[in-house]
Amino acid sequence: MEHISFLVAVVIITALAFDFTNGFHDTANAAATAIATGALRPKVAVTIAALLNFAGAFLSVKVATTISGGIVNEKAGVHPEIIFAALAGAILWNLLTWLRGLPSSSSHALYGGLIGATIVGVGMNGVNFDTVITKILIPAVASPFVAGLASWGATKLAYVITRKGDAAATEKGFKTGQVFSSSLISLAHGTNDAQKTMGIITLTLVSVGALPHGALPPTWVIVSAGGAIALGTYMGGWRIIRSMGKGLADIRPPQGFASESAAATVILTSSHMGFGLSTTQVCSGGIMGAGLGGPKGELRWSMVRRMVYTWGLTLPAAAVVSGGAALLAEQGSWGVALVGAVLVAGAGAMWLISRRQPVGADNVNDVTPVEVAPAGTTNAPTPASTTVAA
Repeated sequence: MEHISFLVAVVIITALAFDFTNGFHDTANAAATAIATGALRPKVAVTIAALLNFAGAFLSVKVATTISGGIVNEKAGVHPEIIFAALAGAILWNLLTWLRGLPSSSSHALYGGLIGATIVGVGMNGVNFDTVITKILIPAVASPFVAGLASWGATKLAYVITRKGDAAATEKGFKTGQVFSSSLISLAHGTNDAQKTMGIITLTLVSVGALPHGALPPTWVIVSAGGAIALGTYMGGWRIIRSMGKGLADIRPPQGFASESAAATVILTSSHMGFGLSTTQVCSGGIMGAGLGGPKGELRWSMVRRMVYTWGLTLPAAAVVSGGAALLAEQGSWGVALVGAVLVAGAGAMWLISRRQPVGADNVNDVTPVEVAPAGTTNAPTPASTTVAA
């Protein structure tokens, strides 16, 4: 029992570490366009996002129950070793995509990790594939298109309404609007992504009998998960902020306001319905819709392709890594320790690599000649030293 108690504590700490990476990985969802258009200063944007992410964690627990009692069959014998392996795979994928500046889905990394580790540790019967299809895969495909279409329409409408107005006054007005729309995304993000860690911790406690099957997250779980994602958000995922704010399209304030409003609406609606969608994919879809709906109707398709490929790889890649981690963790204490060592070593290595060409609040809007190539460019050279992810 002492070993189990220690392992549960390790799993909870690792879950909060994942929540922290989720925070800085997804800061771009709310902050990227507001920073890119100059509506908010970088540090102000991430501070607002952090506070509202924390507040959003208290608004609903429906997504948390999708994870704790939906994706995985609680009665199939899921235990802390499996959950630890799932988190290890999800964290490593989050850090790898952050290092490359790719706006991938932290949510799908977690889902993939949980599915892969459960299949290896328990078997196929441990995963509720009906829930995976209806509440993860279908929303994953549909939500970027819904957000993109709504954003495209809102952008067109914004330019039609303001076409005869003073350009400077119009831009100033939409920048003010972006303060509110980006704040709404932060609140929506908290209602969706913070709950995923709540669900993982609740599943862990259910697996050892500390909570009954079907239990809702306790208050201390909600507070700790909200705090971890808020802290990660405040740290700022500057590499991904640069990619989303400058890498996909040339975004002006009307487009930024339209994309943020559309994305926030989709996220809040999905959270209310318990769909564990990817907020990153929704916000990226909104930006792409705004780029196509703008005066030039252009996107940087090379970046779009890289991003979409990453979306497709995230869930299966995290599943494979977590499945391998589960094989080790199932061997006993030495296996769990080895998975932990690999996780720490991998995270440390990627952090050290990132320090070679740091991106922060002071240079997040600085772009290279490749990054500011015409938005319609598809074959511009992208040497490693000058890509968005550098």
